[in-house]
Amino acid sequence: MMEPLDHFLQAATMAPSHHPTEDLLLAYAAGGLDEAMSLVVATHLALCPRCRAEVTRLEAVGGALIDDLAPAALGAGTLEAVLARLDEPSHDPIPLPVARRRPAGPAPVLPEPLRSYVGGDIDRIGWSRTIPGLEEADIVCGDRRRSRVRMMRIRGGMGMPRHTHHGNELTLVLAGGFADETGHFLRGDLAVTDPSIDHRPVADDDGDCICLAVTDAPLRLTGRFLRLLNPFLRL
Repeated sequence: MMEPLDHFLQAATMAPSHHPTEDLLLAYAAGGLDEAMSLVVATHLALCPRCRAEVTRLEAVGGALIDDLAPAALGAGTLEAVLARLDEPSHDPIPLPVARRRPAGPAPVLPEPLRSYVGGDIDRIGWSRTIPGLEEADIVCGDRRRSRVRMMRIRGGMGMPRHTHHGNELTLVLAGGFADETGHFLRGDLAVTDPSIDHRPVADDDGDCICLAVTDAPLRLTGRFLRLLNPFLRL
């Protein structure tokens, strides 16, 4: 059996196979995602050269389109309106990771920008057990009323309860891997699910699976007996 560290190092050298949709990348490049969704996409970009290049291309296209727009006359009150918007919350995308010289020592599990939100690497996370085999830690990010951001650590070989979603969920694998009805996900892979997906993720049996997940609505258990717990689930 492969040791967990060897598994991590092997996965770290592989390019991700599962990516954000084109609509997600376009919304990210245009600043149309909220902070929580932007964090997941930006962390994927830190691990995916292909998507970084695509976002750079989209931003260049958007800049060219703006440059081609004809100037328009400003109406009365424009300056006052712009000044009033300065205090509004920003929805700009989280900046793309900047390549830096890799420090000596083991590579971090958590890439930027996620590492800044956590305040360090994986050892800084305070895990709480949710169910046997699953630990979680909430990440403070954006409007908690709109989205929940959390780290998840699933014991190797552990299967999650079968469920679907009332809304959208983005799940980014940071270490280990899992498989469900939609595919097999390893480090850097992003699983995008919505109410059309009914699945039961199962962690690979060669080590814990560590993920970053964002949901904008509660999950809905679909197992024969577990569905009775739906009224007690939180976002």
